[in-house]
Amino acid sequence: MIRWTPLTELSQLEHIDEASVSKSMLIFKHSTRCSISRMALKRFEQEYDIDEAHLECYFLDLLNHRDISNEIAQRWHVQHQSPQVLLIKNNKVIAHDSHDGIDATAIKRSVA
Repeated sequence: MIRWTPLTELSQLEHIDEASVSKSMLIFKHSTRCSISRMALKRFEQEYDIDEAHLECYFLDLLNHRDISNEIAQRWHVQHQSPQVLLIKNNKVIAHDSHDGIDATAIKRSVA
């Protein structure tokens, strides 16, 4: 089971940036009205097997927090997608993917 931290405030992006120096940080951007997004999230959660000591996970509801998604795109220079997963380490996106490319196993390899 993934221990998601809801990403609801722009100020949380500062924490993610700062904490990424010592721990990998993951953001899952999800559209609650999109069946593809729902399927990608379900598959990701089923495949997920990463120790919390190595990865902190944030969940972004795009419909309620588009401003945060826009800031993510600008801050880390990644084009907005939905659904989308971003892996951040040392203040940089080291891996990202969207739609069918979202893969918990690939994230685990990047974290290890």
